[in-house]
Amino acid sequence: MRRSFSFSKARRLTRASEYERVKRDGVVRRGKLLTLSATAVENSGLCRVGFVTSRRVGSAVVRNRVRRRLREIVRQHQHDLRQDFWIVLIAKRDSANASYRALEDEWLLLARRASILL
Repeated sequence: MRRSFSFSKARRLTRASEYERVKRDGVVRRGKLLTLSATAVENSGLCRVGFVTSRRVGSAVVRNRVRRRLREIVRQHQHDLRQDFWIVLIAKRDSANASYRALEDEWLLLARRASILL
């Protein structure tokens, strides 16, 4: 059985109300590069993820690079995530200068702490 590694828009949080729900009900785990918030949402199916990169992170080019890296990291590990969870990843200022490997290590550490990995 082949697993699909696509990460469609349906797998992302897109509405402000979804971000607010995760912020209101979620468990927060903070790291040096990222802040992870996660909340269980019954019968939501596959895990959905939202990304936040504020202007503090840097210029638009830098913010987009960080966002693309985070999206790729989550895409690579999407089959390791528990279902029925909504996750919001917030990039901190230091994430702009961090390597891909450092961001991935931080993501895995925070995901384990939040108990969202299988």
